[in-house]
Amino acid sequence: MDLTNAEWRKSSRSGSNAAECVELADAAGVVAVRDSKDPDGPVLLLTRAALRMAVQSAADSR
Repeated sequence: MDLTNAEWRKSSRSGSNAAECVELADAAGVVAVRDSKDPDGPVLLLTRAALRMAVQSAADSR
């Protein structure tokens, strides 16, 4: 999937100097997720439902 023109948004939970940041972008019916420190690295493509489940699971495991 070509994400060249994707509009990436950093997580609102990320501080300006945070070491663990993710960025999200809408991409053809899915959500693209990447590490903000490695913008040319791997990208996860998730449905909105799968992303919601992952975030909820992470919140529940705290």
